[in-house]
Amino acid sequence: MIDAVILDVDGTLWDSTGVVAKAWTKAVDQCGFSDMVITPQQLQKLFGKTMDVIAEALLPEEDETTRKNVIDRCCELEHEAVSENQTDITYEGVVDTMRKAPLPVAIVSNCQSGYIELFMDKTNTADCVVDLECFGNTGEGKAENIRRVVARNGWKNPIYVGDTAGDLEACRAAGVPFVWARYGFGEIDPRDAIAVIDSFSEVLDVIGYADI
Repeated sequence: MIDAVILDVDGTLWDSTGVVAKAWTKAVDQCGFSDMVITPQQLQKLFGKTMDVIAEALLPEEDETTRKNVIDRCCELEHEAVSENQTDITYEGVVDTMRKAPLPVAIVSNCQSGYIELFMDKTNTADCVVDLECFGNTGEGKAENIRRVVARNGWKNPIYVGDTAGDLEACRAAGVPFVWARYGFGEIDPRDAIAVIDSFSEVLDVIGYADI
């Protein structure tokens, strides 16, 4: 029996790339890279990776210190932009489904510190989430953070819902079955997931029938 549901954020719960792309373009300009334009499509390919990997992908010719300074500024402006955004960027059914979930719900992401909390604040779902972890808090990747959350809650049979190949690999490393949110940013072989969902509300069906 599944005893908990662990969720990814970007590409699974919401799509913030339109808002974030504008904020990051502004940030890199402020950091001296005025010729860079960051697009939502670019971010869809990068989101799900750890922040240091994203920084290297954006600025491959820069040193580590420069990359960190730029990505830190990107995260600052991102937080401001998402906080101020008034458009609903959550996928259909996310909030209602999180509220209906009959099992404990946690969130694990490769994002910066504060981003998961921002999601919960914007969607008023903090009361639905029993635990969370991210790269920004631990400096560890998603696999290790999934293990952390599972261990400290004593779960035996959790599932992880995500949208990218990176999510799948993290689940394999952590020993947690993977549910693919096909509507998100990534592509995988559906046979590598225990279930495939085309809308977030289908998580409730997975809880009822998935045989892990």
